[in-house]
Amino acid sequence: MAKKAVLAIGLDPAFADYSQFPDLNPAHIRHFIGMQMEHLRAMGYDAECCLIDLGDTAEAAVERALRSKTFDCIVIGAGLREMPGQLFLFEKILNVVHGLAPQARIAFNTTPADTSQAVLRWLS
Repeated sequence: MAKKAVLAIGLDPAFADYSQFPDLNPAHIRHFIGMQMEHLRAMGYDAECCLIDLGDTAEAAVERALRSKTFDCIVIGAGLREMPGQLFLFEKILNVVHGLAPQARIAFNTTPADTSQAVLRWLS
């Protein structure tokens, strides 16, 4: 049986606003993202990450990732969903996902450290 494919879409840590979280920085967030991708792979998933900017190439990056294979679950990160002022970008990304991967389960993480839990809610 083929591995279930997971795509994690998130805001590139270089573009995040850390003013509310002074203990965090881009390297710290990238570390958590990498750990979650490795954890998903260790659990038997074919896991990929798609980090996007604030809009210049975001849609194109997500489209490219979604056209590369069929995904069973797509996780949209909290940094994209909860960042003040990014509602329109979140809507655009969600609509790209809906248009190109209507068969995929959609999951939301709450931090870069709980992506695997979000996947397990839909692909167990």
